[in-house]
Amino acid sequence: MITVRGVELRAGARLLLSDISFSVSPGDRIGLVGRNGAGKTTLMTALAGQARPAAGTITPTGPVGVLAQDSRAADPAVSVTDRILSARGLDRALRTLRKAEAAMAKASEPTALERAMNAYAHADAAFQAGGGYAAESEAARVAAGLGLPERVLGEPVGTLSGGQKRRVELARILFAGHGGTLLLDEPTNHLDTDSIAWLRTFLQSHQGGLVVISHDTGLLADVVNRVFHLDPQRATIDIHNTGWRTYLTQREADERRRARERANAERKAGALHAQADKMKARSATAVMAKSMARRADRMLADLEPARRTEKVAKIRLPEPAACGRIPLGAVSLAKSYGDHQVLTGVDLAVDRGSRLVVLGLNGAGKTTLLRLLAGQERPDSGRVVHGHGLRLGYFAQEHDTLHAERTVRENLRAAAPHLSDGEARRVLGAFLFSGDDADKPAGVLSGGEKTRLALAGLVHSGANVLLLDEPTNNLDPASRTEVLAAVGSYPGAIVMVTHDEGALDALRPDRVLLLPDADEDLWNERYRDLVSLA
Repeated sequence: MITVRGVELRAGARLLLSDISFSVSPGDRIGLVGRNGAGKTTLMTALAGQARPAAGTITPTGPVGVLAQDSRAADPAVSVTDRILSARGLDRALRTLRKAEAAMAKASEPTALERAMNAYAHADAAFQAGGGYAAESEAARVAAGLGLPERVLGEPVGTLSGGQKRRVELARILFAGHGGTLLLDEPTNHLDTDSIAWLRTFLQSHQGGLVVISHDTGLLADVVNRVFHLDPQRATIDIHNTGWRTYLTQREADERRRARERANAERKAGALHAQADKMKARSATAVMAKSMARRADRMLADLEPARRTEKVAKIRLPEPAACGRIPLGAVSLAKSYGDHQVLTGVDLAVDRGSRLVVLGLNGAGKTTLLRLLAGQERPDSGRVVHGHGLRLGYFAQEHDTLHAERTVRENLRAAAPHLSDGEARRVLGAFLFSGDDADKPAGVLSGGEKTRLALAGLVHSGANVLLLDEPTNNLDPASRTEVLAAVGSYPGAIVMVTHDEGALDALRPDRVLLLPDADEDLWNERYRDLVSLA
């Protein structure tokens, strides 16, 4: 399905992967894992044919469906159904069919009616050749499985929330399936518990190839039968032809074996060096001493290189600037997209140092509310109230605050203009952007790298109210732990949207806002189940 031979991948001048070869065959369900920045998304982009490798060849056989981390690829005016059907070209066939039906209904003369009937027959044949109404029903089933309600299928994609758009793109790729190769980058982002369970079942039964990047260990455990671990230290891929749980067991056993072998070799080499030191002073044994020292050095040289502890971004959120008792509020906020009312009558008061979690199903208006509070959009009615001393920090789930064409350093300087060039470089280094990485356009970063860059901007903003929209999406476990620790220790006010129960534990909310009804309540544990369902 996809054959990779002698491929080299680079991010600018930095070598990511060197001389890698593998194949993706029917029935392969490959989990592509590794730290943020190791090259997972770069490799996925190359497999999709969207970027050329620096060396080697990538040869696909059969159709390839790609779910990227950016869900904004669709024309916002296209309906949800048409977007999903477009994966097999059925959107054009269906539009032609509807146009022919309308022409038949309007025809008043025999000649015009005959012409319209012939056009309808041709359109119907083309539609049926692509699967016809059975395919349309299949698309609706996939959409329903991913939690897209029937009422949104006729809506323009542009009226949907970020999470719903992501589901539309995933539905489109799964609908395209047909035994081809699926390349899925973080497919469970924005999915609720039921949708994730449905997706696991779908992928388990997929007959073609699958390559998935995911930090959802449950998905990896239930779906993958091969694990490709990207090792940035050696610029290579460790291929394990096992499931996820066996891979983890083997990896732990390998680490223990390496540690034992290194300890034994170091002990023996140390003894040989000590004996050689005693013998080298005597001319009769000097030659033998050199031989013993060389033997000790070879013992250590023949060992597998010790795996260095991978760097983790040290994340500390900003020390909040002084502000009044209620730095941020909202009065009767309302927002619609077309005929769809997203928010109505939202009243809110964010107290200094308070912690509010916003809950609701996908499409309930959670991201829209944060965008209104951040000034990224204007309400149809009502107003956002800025209190004394307010300094806002906004983390967008789609990284809307980053400019794709600007470099990493330019994005940081835009968020924290008071930093000198040297200070900006030190901040970026703390967030694992070193050397040439600072000059890469933000548009080529992986989802995890974009998250780190956006957080780097927040750290030096002096914000006293943080609006955080899914801050743990796309992060590897170590980086996620750092972000959650930072959230837990931040003394300012936080308004958070999340599907992550770990983020909820770090936030320790004192209040909850339930959308779309805009009901506010003191937090209690009975609301916890709504987090994974949101």
